[in-house]
Amino acid sequence: MSETQIKICGLSTPETLDAAVDAGATHVGFVHYEKSPRHLSLEDAARLRRRIPEGVKLVLVTVAMMPEQLVRAWEVIKPDTIQFHGSETAEWVALVRQTVKVECWRSFGLKDAGTLERARAFEGKCDRLLFDAPAQPVPGALPGGNGVMAQWELLEGWEPFMPWALAGGLTPDNVGEAIRRTNAPLVDASSGLETAPGEKSVDLIRKFCEAVRAA
Repeated sequence: MSETQIKICGLSTPETLDAAVDAGATHVGFVHYEKSPRHLSLEDAARLRRRIPEGVKLVLVTVAMMPEQLVRAWEVIKPDTIQFHGSETAEWVALVRQTVKVECWRSFGLKDAGTLERARAFEGKCDRLLFDAPAQPVPGALPGGNGVMAQWELLEGWEPFMPWALAGGLTPDNVGEAIRRTNAPLVDASSGLETAPGEKSVDLIRKFCEAVRAA
């Protein structure tokens, strides 16, 4: 089995970005969504982007952005990957992928076995599926980054038909079990590495990466 890749998402400061890179993250994530406590303006994201070394991929997390906004964000930030975290259709993601020539991921709230079947519509239309905990049915809840664990049991024994990743409440304490149970090729952590919403901990980032390698 190849080494599990690591995405540290929702980074917003030079210190935490550097910590993720130094700890061995293969991917770092910037969130461009104003309702999120991890939101980065295009200018701040572009500034931080210059700190990312060759070999570490930048994932730009978006939620139901209008076409003009999406193109503008891509032009300013130049991410390696765009992660769609809204209700974007397979056709829309495929169009962006083809037009902008950028790697595209599509996030799914893992509710039940039917989620895995619905995800098949994106085969050949995006580059990776990201299975997260479902958005919580409460006012003000974000589509992701809520610290709620995904239902790992739905992925046990699943036969993937394309590259995928696991998110949803992952922490240094539980990521080892998550990897052992699901064989996730890439794990994605955000709120589980924070001391307060949007405030990443350098220590938790380091411990998370160590726990992934240990698994």
